[in-house]
Order: sequence, then structure tokens, then C-alpha cells
Amino acid sequence: MTQKVIIFDFDGTIADTVDALVTIANRLAVEFGYIQITPEELALLRTFTSREIIKYSGISLFKIPFLLKKVKGELKHKIQEFKPIPGIYEALIELQNHGYKLGIITSNSQDNVTAFLANNELDQLFDFIYSGVTIFGKTTIINNVLRQKQLKTQAVIYVGDETRDIEASKKANIKVIAVAWGFNSPEALAKQKPNFLIHHPSELLEVIKKC
Repeated sequence: MTQKVIIFDFDGTIADTVDALVTIANRLAVEFGYIQITPEELALLRTFTSREIIKYSGISLFKIPFLLKKVKGELKHKIQEFKPIPGIYEALIELQNHGYKLGIITSNSQDNVTAFLANNELDQLFDFIYSGVTIFGKTTIINNVLRQKQLKTQAVIYVGDETRDIEASKKANIKVIAVAWGFNSPEALAKQKPNFLIHHPSELLEVIKKC
């Protein structure tokens, strides 16, 4: 039987960084020419897809790679402050103990992710970390990882907190578990029809067994 590989998104799925990302985004709004996010607007944005968020914000697509680079730089200075999503540490340990191989695909920097994992004693749990800058091209990154690691699509499950995680996983022909504790609202995630939608990390193992 082929060993199952569980690939996690990082920000909002493993690391509790959503509030920090909003704060950084607001600080950079004038420089990059998009609207700041009020608490009311954040609630609205959680219901949007990535494309809808970009259209609503008014940011130029050409500026996004430069914005992401700056955001990652600012996150680096705060990495010591971030904590794992409550319950995710125990869930990851449980998955590893059941023989699953764990990995991360993220648009955050590899240095940031590595530092976070080391700070929170999670660094021994993951077999690989793959960092790639993308907004709409996450499918390409997933496919690159599948090819490089020689993974069969039927053996891979993606776990993420955004609608684009669901879209990308479907295009890559892998199963996807959407988590309701990150950026997008449960309603927005459900609309994209993931294989499973869960509300707490303790649900991960049982759901993965069904995949």
C-alpha cells in the first residue's frame, strides 16, 4: 500500500499569522496602492476568492510579487512571536505516529517557515518544505512537488485554509481538506466543494483515513 503524503499550507493552516498579515498589509497599503482593511471589510474579504480580493482591493497585478516579497521580509522580524494554530501540534504528531509523510507548500519564505517550525518544536515532523511565489499558479507548484518527489496523485492530500488551495488541488487531481480556522470563511470554502471541510485540527486524522 502506497504511503499517503499530507501536504499543508502554512499561513493560517499551521501558523496563526492571519492577523499579522492583515496588519502588515494595511501598513503597506499606501505604498502599493490598495485600500486598507477595516475589521468589517476583513469579514467581507473572508467570503471572497483570491481573484475577488485582488479586484476589490484595486492593487495592480504587476505589484503583487513585490508586495509578497516585502510582506515576507516583515514577517521575518515577527517570526518569534507567531504560534501554531491551537491543536495543530497534537494533530501533526498524531499523523506522523500513524505513518503519514508530511510536507508544506507555501508562498511564505522557506527561512520563515523553517524558523517558525524550529521555534515551536515542529521541525522534526515535516519531510519537505517547498516555497513558491504565486497567487493563481498554485497548481503549478503542487505539480512541481509531485514530480520532484515522485508522488502519485492518489496518495496525496492537500490541507489548506483558502479557496485557492481547493481550486489548485482540484486542478492537480489531488484530494483536498479545507480548514475553517484560517483566512476564508467556512461558507466560502464550502462553495468550492472540497473533499472535506473541518473546523478543528483534531478532526484531521479521521478525515484523512476516509480519503
